[in-house]
Amino acid sequence: MENNKRPEGMARIDSVVLAEKFIAEQIASVKEQVGDKKVLLALSGGVDSSVVAALLIRAIGKNLVCVHVNHGLLRKGEPEQVVEVFRNQMNANLIYVDAADRFLDRLAGVSEPEQKRKIIGAEFIRVFEEEARKQEGIEFLAQGTIYPDILESGPVKAHHNVGGLPEDLKFGLVEPLKFLYKDEVRVVGKTLGLPDGMVYRQPFPGPGLGVRCLGAITRDRLEAVRESDAILREEFEGAGLAGKVWQYFTIVPDVKSVGVRNGVRADEWPVVIRAVNTKDAMTATVEEIPYELLKKITARITSEVKGVNRVLYDVTPKPTGTIEWE
Repeated sequence: MENNKRPEGMARIDSVVLAEKFIAEQIASVKEQVGDKKVLLALSGGVDSSVVAALLIRAIGKNLVCVHVNHGLLRKGEPEQVVEVFRNQMNANLIYVDAADRFLDRLAGVSEPEQKRKIIGAEFIRVFEEEARKQEGIEFLAQGTIYPDILESGPVKAHHNVGGLPEDLKFGLVEPLKFLYKDEVRVVGKTLGLPDGMVYRQPFPGPGLGVRCLGAITRDRLEAVRESDAILREEFEGAGLAGKVWQYFTIVPDVKSVGVRNGVRADEWPVVIRAVNTKDAMTATVEEIPYELLKKITARITSEVKGVNRVLYDVTPKPTGTIEWE
């Protein structure tokens, strides 16, 4: 796959000047490739798809059709941020699909992690296909493929879940970031004017909070994951840890313990905090959170998150633990 090899001598994009040069080159390349045809993009709100969207908006404007599928497993505020940034600020041709009930109904009672992943991936493809078939004049599919994706899993970015579209949807691929590493993508994103919350967004699994609501997903426990995660992110930001810790999140297992609330016994869930640093995700060390900060986070979670009476801190490195729990 000669065309999937990073060009020899390609300069590292580590400055605004180089990013602007790259953007100009890609805009010209995209215009030449697609002409006046339409391009479809699954816009998750993650770093790669957001940067592709911002770049293609500059290149072809409304001929880029962005589809944002809210499967109900995103972090607090993320669907709203996608709409605000792309529809309201960048005037994108954005289709927002609220499919939360559809996904959660399909996941009801399913506890096996791999089965949950397969259901989420397959349902995403179905929803995206349905939206694709509603459009007219679509001839290209944009993807946020970056160079590590090619090195690790071939030319199709599998975790974007669009590689499984039916054969009759014969789209040409538009992959303007496919020779960039993640740090270069972030430089390009900043240069394109995307907010830091998108550009420096920490890694987030394809199945979203579905792998952090352990076991069979219930709506109330999923909400406990979402709310506790939002508190953790807010407190890390306030303590200056947001840019220093590679990944941090909360998990809510399907187990209850006895506690006391309003003077009476209460059987409620624990929230587990996970915060790790890594260079390659093959190994990971645990971030030492100051105890006073842990106490503040615990107080907020146990008082603000419904159904939670304990907060635990996972101090297990990888190995023997993995970064995610499922």
